Amino acid sequence: MSNGIKLFIAGLLAFFILKACTNHDIHDPDYIDATDEDLFLEVKDAMPFYYQGGITIAPAAQSPHGEFKLRFNSIADGSLDKGELPSNGRFSDGSLIVKEVYLNSVLYIFAVMKKAPTDVNAKAGWLWAEYQLDGTPVVSIEVKGAGCINCHSETPNRDLVRTFDLH
Repeated sequence: MSNGIKLFIAGLLAFFILKACTNHDIHDPDYIDATDEDLFLEVKDAMPFYYQGGITIAPAAQSPHGEFKLRFNSIADGSLDKGELPSNGRFSDGSLIVKEVYLNSVLYIFAVMKKAPTDVNAKAGWLWAEYQLDGTPVVSIEVKGAGCINCHSETPNRDLVRTFDLH
């Protein structure tokens, strides 16, 4: 085999290896080391499963979030029993929970939790973030839930998701 053909085959092989390493599926529950942009793209995808049929829910007294609607991806929805996570239940890896927060009945921010225990930015098994509607992070996944974990830890019997105990 000539050197030119060997070089061509080596280059083709290198291309496919690099392509495989950079073409991640953010919906894969085993996907790790997400970025804020990756997570926001996943938030913007269709997530048709609404808690309590998509009604707007008033915040609990101690909540830093305003009125909200809660959405689940299909993985998170599959963890629910009769619309709620059972006491002492756990969400499956890859579960995505999006709180659509409203101010004066206008959507203004997304508060996000994604079950990704092996991700470098995860804390307590979750990625935590908040985004403006255009995807600009208000709270980056890189802060690993600082400002979120303390409050969410008050109800650890539902995998750090407070909604089921408060509403």
